[in-house]
Amino acid sequence: MNRRTVLAIAVGAALLIPGCTGTGGTSKGADAKAADDPSKVSGDITVLTVRTDLVQDGTMKKYAAEFNKTYPKVKVEFQALTNYEAEIKIRMNTEDYGDVLLIPAVIKKDDYPKFFASLGTEAERGKKYRFTDYTTVDGKVYGQSPVGVMPGFVYNKRVWEQAGVTEWPTTPAEFLAGLKAIKAKTDAIPYYTNFAAQWTLTSWTSVNGSVHCDPQATTKLAEGDPWAEGADLRVGDTLLHDIVKQGLAEKDPTTTNWELSKPRTAKGEIATQWLGTWAIVQFQDAAKKAGVNPDDIGFMPFPAQADGKFCGTVAPDYNQAVNVHSEHKEAARAWIDWFTDKSGYDKDNLAISPLKDAPMPEVLKPYEDAGVKLIEVDDAAGAKVKLIDNDSEVGIYKPDYRQDLVDLARGAKKGSLDDFLADLGKKWTETQANVGS
Repeated sequence: MNRRTVLAIAVGAALLIPGCTGTGGTSKGADAKAADDPSKVSGDITVLTVRTDLVQDGTMKKYAAEFNKTYPKVKVEFQALTNYEAEIKIRMNTEDYGDVLLIPAVIKKDDYPKFFASLGTEAERGKKYRFTDYTTVDGKVYGQSPVGVMPGFVYNKRVWEQAGVTEWPTTPAEFLAGLKAIKAKTDAIPYYTNFAAQWTLTSWTSVNGSVHCDPQATTKLAEGDPWAEGADLRVGDTLLHDIVKQGLAEKDPTTTNWELSKPRTAKGEIATQWLGTWAIVQFQDAAKKAGVNPDDIGFMPFPAQADGKFCGTVAPDYNQAVNVHSEHKEAARAWIDWFTDKSGYDKDNLAISPLKDAPMPEVLKPYEDAGVKLIEVDDAAGAKVKLIDNDSEVGIYKPDYRQDLVDLARGAKKGSLDDFLADLGKKWTETQANVGS
C-alpha cells in the first residue's frame, strides 16, 4: 500500500469494544508528555503505519536511525498494515495496538480519550501546528499528522498540451471539454477512475470546500443537504458522473489497476486522475523508473473558481497518536514530535508541512504563481458529519455510493443522476434531524 491513504477513508460503524475504554475504563484518558531530556527517554516502541513501501525498502529504518541520534535509548520497530482500517479495528478490541498508531476513521472523535493519550492542549499546540482541531476533544489534542494534503488532479502536462489545453479549466464544462480534446487528439485515456481500487473514489468527497472556497464546508454537511443544487458534493459527483457518461474514462472500470496507473500516467497512456498532493511524488518516481520525464507530472485544482480564484483545501493526512495503554508514552510522544518536526518526511513526500511557519513545497509553486487560495476547512462539525454518514448508511467516506454512481453513468445500473442524488440527500437529511449536535 505505497500510497497516501485518502482523508477519512473507510469510515465505518463505531467500534463495539466492551471493556476497552482505556486507563481503567474511564474516558478521561492520559497524557503523553514531551521529554525534558532526550538522553533519558528510553523504551521499545512499536509504530504502526500504512506505508508498507517505506518499511519494505528500508526508508523507515533510516528515519529511526536519525531519530536515535537524538533519542539513543529508544528502540523503534515498525509494523506496516496493508489493510489498515480493517486490521486496526480488530486489534483495538485489545490493548495491543502499538505504541504509536494512526487514528483510524472508525473511532468516534468523542472516544479519542479512551484510546489515545493527550499530546497537550489545543491552545498550546495550535500556535505551532496546523490541523489541531481535527483531533481535539474537550480542549486536548490527541493526534498530529506529519503532513498536510490537498486534493486535486494529478495529470500528464504533455498530454494535455498535445490536446491543445494549456490553461487549467475554470468550470466543470471546460474540464469536460479538455477531456474530449484529449480523447480526440491523443491516444491517452482522458480520465482514470481507478474504480477497482475503491478507495480512490472516496477522494471525491474532498471536493467539499474547494468549489465555493468555503472554510465552513464541513459545517454545511452537518446542517444541510450535500446534494442540493450547487452544493460542493453535488458539483463533484456530477462531474464524475458526466466524465463516465460521456465516455471519457476507461472502458471497463472493473479492470483498473492502481499500481499500474502510476507508470501509465507518467508515460502518457492516462491523462488525469483525481487524487491529491500526496500522489505527486509517487507518479514522479514512476516516471523516473519508466525512463520518462518526471516533470510531465502536474497538479491541477478542481475546475471551479470563487471571485476569480481557484481554491484548494488543506487538511491532515492520517494523524499519529499514542496508545493510551502504552508503557512507554514518553518515548512514543518523542517519536511523534521528532517525526513531525525533524524527520523531513513532509519534504521527502513533497507534502505540506504541519508546521505553521514552514514554506509551501516547491511542487505547489504553480499554485502560488496562479494565486490559488489555500484554506483549512473547519472540522468542528466533523464528528457530527461522521455520525450522520454512519447512521444514514450513505457513506461519503466509503467507496460504495460512488461505485454505484459510476455504474449508473456507464449504464450498469438503472436510474437518473437527479434521482440518485436526491435519494442520497433524503437519507442524509432525515438522519441529520435525529443526530444531536
